[in-house]
Amino acid sequence: MTAVTKAWLDARPPRSVVYASFGSIVAPGPDQMAEVADGLRYAGSPFLWVVRATETAKLPEGFAARAAARGDLIVPWCPQLEVLAHGAVGCFVTHCGWNSTVEALSAGVPMVAVPQWSDQPTNAKYIEDLWRVGVRARPDAGGLVRKREVERCVRDVMGGKEYRRRASEWREKAKAAVSEGGSSDRNIADFLSKYRVGK
Repeated sequence: MTAVTKAWLDARPPRSVVYASFGSIVAPGPDQMAEVADGLRYAGSPFLWVVRATETAKLPEGFAARAAARGDLIVPWCPQLEVLAHGAVGCFVTHCGWNSTVEALSAGVPMVAVPQWSDQPTNAKYIEDLWRVGVRARPDAGGLVRKREVERCVRDVMGGKEYRRRASEWREKAKAAVSEGGSSDRNIADFLSKYRVGK
């Protein structure tokens, strides 16, 4: 994590920050970027938004400067798992790629799901309906997730004690799975035993 990002997070109260990232492949159009930008601003919580260098031109004119003046942080990259594990993060606005979804679960961070394609809508359904660790932002008839929908979802998740409680339960399950004797630990050992040299 860069010194700037770490210092920014360290200066924020516990569970006060909205972390937003749409991964390394998803590229929302300028209209969707503008809606997300306004939604994050209207939600009222400090936000850390990863906007890749190739995507910054899609931000509304002057938005980055206004965000910085308010004390928000826009960066081109950050080590996601480290950010999610930081105590200041209270919510993750995500495209619901599988890696991002699992990282949020393992860090115990509730999510606002904004799926785009492929497995992401299915992952969003798990987040909202099965695991109940967040909500899915619904697009309008034209396919855009509007700013007021982003705002509503962020406010719901940031204020949702049950989302936080269930996300914390998933964090504990993940820890148990990778601990010695846990399900992941056993499965890796079983897999390796099948290919042991000299068996």
